[in-house]
Amino acid sequence: MVAEKHEHIFRNGSKTYYFSSRFFPPVVRRDVYALYGFVRVADNLVDDQPVDPDAFHAFRKTYTEALTSGKASGDVIIDAFLELQNRKHFDPAWTEAFLDSMEHDLSARTCESLDEVLTYIYGSAEVIGLYMARIMDLSEEAFGYAVMLGRAMQYINFIRDIKEDLEIGRRYLPLGGSGLTSLDSEYVQQHPEQFKTFIRDEIKRYQHWQKEAQKGYRFIPRRYRIPIMTAADMYCWTAHQIAKDPFIVFEKKVKPPKARILRKGIAHSIGVALPCRIVANQKG
Repeated sequence: MVAEKHEHIFRNGSKTYYFSSRFFPPVVRRDVYALYGFVRVADNLVDDQPVDPDAFHAFRKTYTEALTSGKASGDVIIDAFLELQNRKHFDPAWTEAFLDSMEHDLSARTCESLDEVLTYIYGSAEVIGLYMARIMDLSEEAFGYAVMLGRAMQYINFIRDIKEDLEIGRRYLPLGGSGLTSLDSEYVQQHPEQFKTFIRDEIKRYQHWQKEAQKGYRFIPRRYRIPIMTAADMYCWTAHQIAKDPFIVFEKKVKPPKARILRKGIAHSIGVALPCRIVANQKG
């Protein structure tokens, strides 16, 4: 029943991660589901509208008290995560950083500098890479690359979700040096070339981080590398769609279809997948 709840949360929360994770062996997949259940519930508590700060603080308090006491909290999502955290030797400081970033969303509205963005990304995404490295029992040599992969994926989420974030008063992309003062649709429609250049430049930033992350694939056993590469390729595909037409972020939420995810995973499984490439300096 608990495993089914985790899978339900995962499938409803992220199609890309869920269908990519299907290529993990079952024992690893269960751990990934338990991890995702915890982070998705916390994330929903700060994203669902209207935001209920009391519900998030209660969730965090329940986690902290269970961690401190070593006793079950009675919350199946939290208890499954704590069992995973203990068994896979997650650093509790990672979870504090994650919860800090989630709490940040209760009040902070914009990120004005890259340093501010990266502080947020560390807790919201880079530690997820560290969790995954522990779940896969990777050597600590892989940790820096796992962090970079989490960073790259989160940055594409920020670009993809510009419209959605603006609707709840948030902006994660810093505008310094872009010549833009806003990412509101009406404003960027009046500054189309500046907006296109800005988005493509931010995609180049993602590309740099993604290329660095890919250097760490050599540390991942092949049976685990397939789902990781599949998910990464889907983020690359998303970046490619946005680079072609940056204004698409105001028209729809760019996500790969299930069939594309599964085809890519199968292609990686049989060793015929081609690397995803982005042309981020397109014109028009």
